[in-house]
Amino acid sequence: MDSNGKKYLATNFQSVFHTWYGKLHRYAHTLLKDPDEASDAVQAVFSRLWEKMEELKDLEDIGPYLYRSVHNHCLNRIRKEGNGKKYADWLARHDAGATGDAGAKLAVAELSARIGEALDALPPQCRLIFTLSREQGKKYTEIAETLSLSVKTVETQMSKALRILREKLADYIALGGAAYLYIDKLLS
Repeated sequence: MDSNGKKYLATNFQSVFHTWYGKLHRYAHTLLKDPDEASDAVQAVFSRLWEKMEELKDLEDIGPYLYRSVHNHCLNRIRKEGNGKKYADWLARHDAGATGDAGAKLAVAELSARIGEALDALPPQCRLIFTLSREQGKKYTEIAETLSLSVKTVETQMSKALRILREKLADYIALGGAAYLYIDKLLS
């Protein structure tokens, strides 16, 4: 690409950045509940956009592409950073993890890993809806509004998530004790 083409892309990129940054940041903030994390998410999306700018130069409406990119980035961040850490923290504060027993700590770590695996097995939209409901305490109507879905779709996705998680964690549910109580709280 010649220098005129690079200048055009740079100017176009600045325009796209100034037009969309605020909107995308607000959207990311609704998903991540942290303004700094939202900024990081939007910056990451714009970094990828810069790398792909030449490929996307013929795209008529970049808005849907940007929203989907932010959505996917936030979903991945929630999955990777949120779930495992939050569940491990909760388990560490309760029952077996508090005893100091090495076997109990191993069981807590194993359960935490299994919950993370079960959550990772959920389809992306299903996982996001489950996370918004269970970890961020959002009501179905709020989730539907945030994700531009119907409340019925949110209900269906939550039912699907709960069914899959119950199947994946059935052996721990059958054991009872602290693991059962935690999983029951997670799935109810």
